[in-house]
Amino acid sequence: MDDPDLRQLRAFVAVAEQRHFGRAAEQLAITQQAASKRIAALERELGVQLLDRGPTAVQLTDAGRRLLDPARAALAAGQAALAAVRQRAAPARLDVWGHLFEPLRTVRDALAAAPGLTVEVGPARDLDAVAAALVRGESAAGFGRHQPGSGGELAHRLVRLEPVDAVLPADHPLARADRLRPADLAALRLVLPADPARLDFLARFGAHFGVPLLPGEANLGLAHLLDRVRTVPDGCTLLPAELPLAVPPGLAVRPLVDPVPLYAWSLVWHRERPHPAVPALLRAFAERGRERRWLEYRPDRDWLPGADARDLA
Repeated sequence: MDDPDLRQLRAFVAVAEQRHFGRAAEQLAITQQAASKRIAALERELGVQLLDRGPTAVQLTDAGRRLLDPARAALAAGQAALAAVRQRAAPARLDVWGHLFEPLRTVRDALAAAPGLTVEVGPARDLDAVAAALVRGESAAGFGRHQPGSGGELAHRLVRLEPVDAVLPADHPLARADRLRPADLAALRLVLPADPARLDFLARFGAHFGVPLLPGEANLGLAHLLDRVRTVPDGCTLLPAELPLAVPPGLAVRPLVDPVPLYAWSLVWHRERPHPAVPALLRAFAERGRERRWLEYRPDRDWLPGADARDLA
């Protein structure tokens, strides 16, 4: 029997994580047919079935579940071997997510404080995708919102707390005020850009301040979200206060006070196998954070979800 090659293992891990051949092939930048052939070859060489292929989803067999962690370790070892023989170190990959809130604003500012640090920044779909890339050794770190209960293989540190503003229809009576309290929004519905399960900050805000949620069907971007708010008479949403935003006609943006809600941004990395660039990334965010007062938090003035407040402490 021939030993499995890394392309076969990479295809297997991608399908195992995505539970879908099409999405896995897109992640690997190959055709769905190529992904299927690689896994079929791997199954032939191992003499076992690794996947149960259903009409709408893919499930791991017992053999597939046993292979998944060793396959991830083999891919990480392969990445480390390639890095070891290169004449110069490749740029550290930093994956960002939460694109509706423009995380690159903070990343650009932080990296400007570390001109000697070579970083390749790229988009990721969500925290789960970043975690999978870190496990595979494909990324050095990630930047976005860390959700409580995320995988135990991840370590994280809060690096920025950003106030959020309320966006609501300009003709609503609440828009006449210069500023609003979060409790005032209980008279409205919080328009979400996606399913609440993917938006823990907004869901926790709504639960804490008694603001009903109006979930979205798909995240189609900021313009689509603002269009929805404009067309829902009792709608509102929350956006970072420093987000560069040209307010469209028919909408008003008002700061929130008493308390000021803070959105927490974090740097995440692999707990057991931290990339050599992680300490430099942490220093860069910390240095810029001190200058910009990114981690300023007063419990008597501000509001953070409980897990974020504990992380900060």
